[in-house]
Amino acid sequence: MKAGVIAVQGDVSEHARAIRAAAAAHGVDAEVVEVRESGIVPECDVLLLPGGESTTISRLIGDEGIDAEICDHVAAGNPVLATCAGLIVASTDARDDRVDTLDVLDVGVDRNAFGRQADSFEAALDVTGLDEPFPAVFIRAPVVDSDAVGGEVEVLARWDGDPVAVRQGPVVATAFHPELTGDHRVHDLAFFGDHAVDEEVTA
Repeated sequence: MKAGVIAVQGDVSEHARAIRAAAAAHGVDAEVVEVRESGIVPECDVLLLPGGESTTISRLIGDEGIDAEICDHVAAGNPVLATCAGLIVASTDARDDRVDTLDVLDVGVDRNAFGRQADSFEAALDVTGLDEPFPAVFIRAPVVDSDAVGGEVEVLARWDGDPVAVRQGPVVATAFHPELTGDHRVHDLAFFGDHAVDEEVTA
């Protein structure tokens, strides 16, 4: 399994550890590659789009031509996990003209909905597909606008009524940082869950 981490910004090494752990739990050897230029994404089976600053991420992947390759990856039914700013970039509406969204996730997003860095927090979340609550870490996190969720989008988790984890086709996106927890179950859900297997089989 070849996993590409979009490495223009964000928690690259943490995501690499999480995908390796998730793959090992399934007896799969994951080769993790960092994606900073075009030509690598087409070789990847799965992709991770980490957090960071959404305006910067969207600009850099656009400059390098990575954005179109991610869209092709999704169109082919290949899994993607987008976290925090990655959720914003993956959306159809970032509510900010500075962000060139990928439009692979039919949601509107409120950026920095939980405030500044000092307002970061952890919460035990009930996530569809997971047996036990997930220890979610929210850092300057966005939320999905409940009134701007497309018909093909499944809400996997909410916090205080707002969607903070969603899935559409092969794309799973979270407002929180699952890679910072030491718990790889969200990566497992995105890349080895029943839906991910179904997508791979039917692609």
